[in-house]
Amino acid sequence: MTEYDAILLAGFGGPEGQDDVIPFLRNVTRGRGIPEERLEEVAHHYRHFGGVSPINNQNRALKAALETELAFRGIDLPVIWGNRNWTPYLADVITEAHEAGHNRLIAIATSAYSSYSSCRQYREDFAAALADTGLDGTVQIDKVRQFFDHPGFVLPFIEGVKEGLAEVQAAIPGINLQTEVEVLFATHSIPSTDAAKSGQDLRDLDADGQPVRRYGDDGAYAAQHRAVAEVVMAAATPSAEQQPAWQLVYQSRSGPPSMPWLEPDINDVIATLPERGIRAVVIVPLGFVSDHMEVLWDLDTEAIETAAENGLHAVRVPTPGTNPAYVSGLVDLVMERVNDVPVDERPALTELGPWYDVCRPGCCENVRLGFKPALAGMTP
Repeated sequence: MTEYDAILLAGFGGPEGQDDVIPFLRNVTRGRGIPEERLEEVAHHYRHFGGVSPINNQNRALKAALETELAFRGIDLPVIWGNRNWTPYLADVITEAHEAGHNRLIAIATSAYSSYSSCRQYREDFAAALADTGLDGTVQIDKVRQFFDHPGFVLPFIEGVKEGLAEVQAAIPGINLQTEVEVLFATHSIPSTDAAKSGQDLRDLDADGQPVRRYGDDGAYAAQHRAVAEVVMAAATPSAEQQPAWQLVYQSRSGPPSMPWLEPDINDVIATLPERGIRAVVIVPLGFVSDHMEVLWDLDTEAIETAAENGLHAVRVPTPGTNPAYVSGLVDLVMERVNDVPVDERPALTELGPWYDVCRPGCCENVRLGFKPALAGMTP
């Protein structure tokens, strides 16, 4: 049990004006050797929306919703918000928290799954912020478990898929959901080497006694998404006989063509659906907690345009955002740590969970960069 002083809401960050776009993208890609012309290509996405990423306002709204939920429950924990790549920066808000007397922080990262970019990189940035501010050993930062299968995160997607299928039926009367509709669960693509290292590298034995990865070649990252998608589809449709076809797809690839990333790409998949008799597609942004740029551009703009070009009716399901179930679930995750709730009493909707509080050695290694100091986990 830990008496935390405050909750640290840790976000990715995003530009808030045209002049911020390129400096923000340099922050995101620092050390990766991305040429300026490639940054300008990505900058186009932000400039399309006035140079303003929606992510900061979404985190402001989430912060306010968390504060309301905490007050409703009578929990006296302030919420501080800091970003990895833009203001307010983690180092600055951690310093302010320390000056206010808050030295035991429980962090909520705005990412639900296990991988380098969605978990370990946050933990590395926590460690770097403490080192940069000289607060290492003074400020403690723990982190709630990865919440990919927590009911608070999953239930909004179940509601969304139900409503999305109903919208398709209303738009195309008489459509056969089982044979003429496909549900695409979309998440951010990551390098295949990172995917393979996501989660702890647990191994089982096959029928011949040979070791095989428990999560498959794409690691816990892909396995977690597939497990949640199965839960969503089972809950959103009345029976297996009436369940539309579905698959896990990827988006937002940013690496060079020579580097393998997780596939298939959502646009490539959409282009193949008409030849199978599919007339409508329901897009579920399963990998995202809010409607930030990868959702507004990659899904609402590019994927929807691809669907229209291929004669498909497309519906995009909402992200959790500030859905009451999601907000309440995040507070539940904090209170698990405050109250040291036993593992067998923690809610999880897949057999993969509940995920552990403290990341295991070697978890979510970045093969290209190697291990850096990281909090809320075992060495390395």
